[in-house]
Amino acid sequence: MAERVKDPVCGMEIEKDSAKGSAEHMGKTFYFCSPGCKEKFDSEPMKYMEKA
Repeated sequence: MAERVKDPVCGMEIEKDSAKGSAEHMGKTFYFCSPGCKEKFDSEPMKYMEKA
Protein backbone atom coordinates (compact mmCIF):
# COMPACT_ATOMS: atom_id res chain seq x y z
CA MET A 1 0.00 0.00 0.00
CA ALA A 2 1.36 3.38 -1.03
CA GLU A 3 1.99 6.08 1.55
CA ARG A 4 -0.59 8.87 1.47
CA VAL A 5 0.44 12.48 1.97
CA LYS A 6 -1.39 15.82 1.96
CA ASP A 7 -0.69 18.48 -0.66
CA PRO A 8 0.08 21.56 1.48
CA VAL A 9 -1.44 23.94 -1.08
CA CYS A 10 -4.89 22.47 -1.79
CA GLY A 11 -5.13 19.92 1.02
CA MET A 12 -5.79 16.98 -1.30
CA GLU A 13 -4.61 13.59 -0.07
CA ILE A 14 -2.47 11.86 -2.68
CA GLU A 15 -0.26 8.82 -2.92
CA LYS A 16 3.38 9.82 -2.56
CA ASP A 17 4.32 7.59 -5.52
CA SER A 18 1.88 9.34 -7.87
CA ALA A 19 2.66 12.94 -6.83
CA LYS A 20 3.01 15.35 -9.75
CA GLY A 21 5.91 17.10 -8.06
CA SER A 22 7.83 17.54 -4.85
CA ALA A 23 9.88 20.23 -3.18
CA GLU A 24 12.23 20.38 -0.23
CA HIS A 25 11.98 23.28 2.19
CA MET A 26 13.60 23.63 5.60
CA GLY A 27 14.61 19.96 5.62
CA LYS A 28 11.16 18.58 4.84
CA THR A 29 9.85 17.15 1.57
CA PHE A 30 6.42 18.24 0.35
CA TYR A 31 4.41 16.48 -2.36
CA PHE A 32 1.90 18.00 -4.77
CA CYS A 33 -1.16 16.84 -6.71
CA SER A 34 -0.37 19.06 -9.70
CA PRO A 35 2.37 21.22 -11.20
CA GLY A 36 0.19 24.27 -10.39
CA CYS A 37 0.20 23.49 -6.66
CA LYS A 38 3.98 23.03 -6.76
CA GLU A 39 4.39 26.42 -8.49
CA LYS A 40 2.25 28.12 -5.84
CA PHE A 41 4.30 26.49 -3.06
CA ASP A 42 7.60 27.42 -4.73
CA SER A 43 6.54 31.08 -4.95
CA GLU A 44 5.52 31.36 -1.25
CA PRO A 45 6.63 28.29 0.72
CA MET A 46 6.20 29.85 4.17
CA LYS A 47 2.54 30.62 3.44
CA TYR A 48 1.86 26.92 2.88
CA MET A 49 4.19 25.59 5.58
CA GLU A 50 1.78 27.05 8.15
CA LYS A 51 -0.96 24.76 6.80
CA ALA A 52 1.24 21.67 6.57
